[in-house]
Amino acid sequence: MTPVASSSGRPARRERLEARITPAQKRLIERAARLRGTSITDFVVMSAQQAATEAIQDFEVLTLRGRDQEIFVNAILNPPEPSAAMKAAAARYKQRMGL
Repeated sequence: MTPVASSSGRPARRERLEARITPAQKRLIERAARLRGTSITDFVVMSAQQAATEAIQDFEVLTLRGRDQEIFVNAILNPPEPSAAMKAAAARYKQRMGL
């Protein structure tokens, strides 16, 4: 479903999110929003969206460095021969699927 656009051209906000926070957290968020020149709502929504995007990326993207990159690429380019158990499993699968 495509979000309905408001008169500003942005998608209309149709959902509500509430949170209970401490007075210190509220003061911190208010200060940060003022520094960014945004409303508290816009600041919280943008911050939560950015945190959500980063959290999802952390779980969905594999990042390797150094020796780990070499091991991974080598495994892709030079895969080991299938073991007898893997060959038997493949044969059972093909038989069950009628392949």
